[in-house]
Parts: sequence; structure tokens; C-alpha cells
Amino acid sequence: MSGLAIVRSIGTARSLRSVEELEDFEQELVDQYCLASIGAGLTDAHVAEDRAVLFELISFLGSPIWAMTSADADRYLTWLRRHRKQARSTVQSKAWSLAQFFEFLLVRYQSDIHALTGCVVAQPIDEFNRPAKADYGAPRVPPSTPEVETLFSAWRASLPGARKYLPAARDYLAASLWRRAGLRINETVGLDIRDWRPDLGEHGKLHVRFGKGSHGRGPKGRLVPGIDAIDELLEWWLADVRHQYGDDAEDPDAALLPSERRDTDTRAILRVGPDALRSGLAGAVATWLPSWSGRLAPHGLRHYCASSLYERGMGLKAIQELLGHEWLSTTTGYIHVHADHIEAAWANANQRVAARLGER
Repeated sequence: MSGLAIVRSIGTARSLRSVEELEDFEQELVDQYCLASIGAGLTDAHVAEDRAVLFELISFLGSPIWAMTSADADRYLTWLRRHRKQARSTVQSKAWSLAQFFEFLLVRYQSDIHALTGCVVAQPIDEFNRPAKADYGAPRVPPSTPEVETLFSAWRASLPGARKYLPAARDYLAASLWRRAGLRINETVGLDIRDWRPDLGEHGKLHVRFGKGSHGRGPKGRLVPGIDAIDELLEWWLADVRHQYGDDAEDPDAALLPSERRDTDTRAILRVGPDALRSGLAGAVATWLPSWSGRLAPHGLRHYCASSLYERGMGLKAIQELLGHEWLSTTTGYIHVHADHIEAAWANANQRVAARLGER
């Protein structure tokens, strides 16, 4: 990460006599935390976000950061919500960043801070003001299987007569990967032609190189099998459609999902952006599934993928690996089954008990 100051040893014996020295010491603490984060493997972007949060807090407090109390945290989080009008997820993320920073201070520099300033550091993000890990509202329940089938059947049938066939086919393929493989939109955008490996496994495998890493630790790759007709879709795309975008279809490093635009200098075909794919899905939903217009986003199809595979009998562990989740608890939050699943499970359990009793 660029822009970090060359820090001195915080443990160096010295007194802090002026405002400038206090500010320098505060800067050292932040920079030491950033250096530790880089050492732990966090990405530059993630470290920069944490650093920005800390300096925003310092500006808000108007007092040294090590003197922050729970009451100060209450004021800061309230200010973010009411005056900055920031989303709940943003406030949650900032609170977690601050909690992590103060854990760093407590573990590494509590005694140094006390020796230099006379202040005892305390964790200001506690069980009372820490935002809960929740969606702050109704779960992202996807459409039902009949609704999804209606949408994609009509969408596929419309492709031959589409005014702009190539982007229409591309957007359909992207949405199909969200629906059938549970890909994230950024994972989809980052795919290259070489990432489809039909030679691996019974159905081939899609190499997702830009999976979401946990805690800002960079991309986490995975291999997604071409199940649920993914192999057929990719074969159709590569054999019948992709070459119509230009002469780079034989280049393994070319984008699997290209843009209609070209680079102004090199004339190379550009990679499609997330906004174009979002717009493609939104337009299709507005046309063929209007009851979901404005409500079905790419991530909703990722939830649908998890739910539909679970309903068809795939285990949670397999779905976790398919979606690229680090924790199984995250995967369970993606499973939205029919309202009668508890009753059905109860009936099946009773049938098994009755069968065992009958055998006896």
C-alpha cells in the first residue's frame, strides 16, 4: 500500500509535549495498524478503506483516538446514520473496522499508550452499540421456480428476434450463470475464455478466478462444475455467439463476456461492465416477469440458485463450495424453501418411524 508514513518504534521512550507530537503519535498508531493489516494479507483497497474510517473518526472526535469511549462511539455511529444518512450496512462495516483497530491497540500498544499519555485504552464498540450482523429487514427471498422458468423461457425464445442480438445473448448467458451456478456479478465480469475447461470432469468446470475473499484478503478462486446445463450454455455461447463480437474469440485471454465497445486507441474489444449486465437483467424482468420489476437483482438469482439446488437434494456443504462461501452459516442464509418444508420434514420423519415400528 502506498502513502504510509515511515513509522518509528512506538515503544521509544519520549514525552508528548505539543499538539503536533500528539498528532504524530496518533498517525503512528494508524500506520502501524495498516502495516499489520498488509502483513496479514489484506488487500490495498481494504486497508485504504479502514484507514479512511479511522481518519473520519479522528476528525469527528476532535480528541485523541486512544481516549475514545463507548459514549463517543454511540455519537459517531448515530452521526453516520442520522446526519450522513449512510446505509446500515455501511455503518455496520465501519463499526467492525473500529472494533478491530481497538483490539489491535489493546493487544499491542495498551501499555505504551498509557506510559506516554496516561490514558487507559478501552474497547468503545461493545455489545450494546455494535451493529448486529443482519440484513436489517426482510430476507432476500427469490422468485419461485415457476416464475424463474417463465422469465428465462421467454427470454431465450426472444433472442433470435432481438434488436441487438449480441448483447441480448450475452446478458442472458450472464443471468443464466447467476441462476444455475450462483456466480457473483463481479466474478462473471472477470471470466476469460480460457476459464471454461470442458476437459475437467464429467460436465466441465468453470474457473472462477476472482471469487470474493474474506476480510479483504484478495480474490479467492474456485472451480465451478458445469452442472444444471451450464456446460450446454457455454458451448452454445462459444460455438455460436462469441465469435460474432470480433476476431479475439480464439484468444484464451479475451473476455468471455465482452462489451459492444472497443478501446479508442487499440480497437481491442473491451470487457463488459457490471452495470450493463444489471441493466440487461432489469430489462428482461420488466418485460417477462413484471411482478418482479425493480425487485430482482443479480444477487437474487444467486439466492435462487442456492434454494433450488437445496430443494432438489444437494447438500449444504456442496452448495457452500459452489457459491464460494467461507462459512456454512452464510450459505444457510441463502436457502429459502417453500413454507411447508417443516411440515414435509415432519411427515417424512413420522413415516420413517412408522416403518421401523412396522418392521419390529
